[in-house]
Amino acid sequence: MAAGFKIAEPLEYHRSFLKENCRPDGRELSEFRTTTLNIGSISTADGSALVKVGNTTVMCGIKVELTNPLVEAPGKGFIVPNVDLPPLCSSRFRPGPPGEQAQAASQFIADVIESSEVIQTEDLCIERGKLCWVLYCDMMCVDYDGNVLDACIIALLAALKNTKLPEVTINKDTGSTRTSFCVFDDSILIVDPTAEEEGLSTSHLTVVTDEKERLCVVHKPGGTPLSAEKLQECIGRATARQREIQKLVDKVVHSVKTAQ
Repeated sequence: MAAGFKIAEPLEYHRSFLKENCRPDGRELSEFRTTTLNIGSISTADGSALVKVGNTTVMCGIKVELTNPLVEAPGKGFIVPNVDLPPLCSSRFRPGPPGEQAQAASQFIADVIESSEVIQTEDLCIERGKLCWVLYCDMMCVDYDGNVLDACIIALLAALKNTKLPEVTINKDTGSTRTSFCVFDDSILIVDPTAEEEGLSTSHLTVVTDEKERLCVVHKPGGTPLSAEKLQECIGRATARQREIQKLVDKVVHSVKTAQ
């Protein structure tokens, strides 16, 4: 009966749980799914990481190449992020060129890299105007169950810390973490939404903070308005989540170094 109700009336099905301040998977509204991390997962990459947020799984591989600096930035290297959402990860995606969601995700990651200064691009320059490093950061989702951009940011941050090049300096003071929220029925705020919850929500919000608890990016692509009180609540939760993820990344990086 419950399965039939979920299929026939998915929104009402979720509302029946939200009225009890819980969600169909048993989580509270403000509860994140279990997050696991592994680094050095791709032996052919210069840096890599595999992240799972619930069922959502993202692998990030970084390849580093030498190139000429851009004319407008002769003293800097540069970073090229790319998010791939292949049909393998979900039936919602189709074969062919990157879809709108994948393109928007790649641009968002690029904006986060620039605003958070997770890497000082000046440190990627070898000889001004002549030679620099370019970091190709490919993030592929192999299992999509919502909140994919959070997983991409965590995977990217961990892969950057795993990249071993003496010419590359990762700014550990500005490592950023992204936290996503969804709004149900214009008022109920939930964190770390699943794919089903994303599809039924009336608004999406993304908040990016760094290790110094500075606000880097707030991204809200349309949807219903959000009050100043709700926005502040999101920022507070994102800051707390950033501390949790930073501890996880540092723990995994330390354990790998100790094992070597």
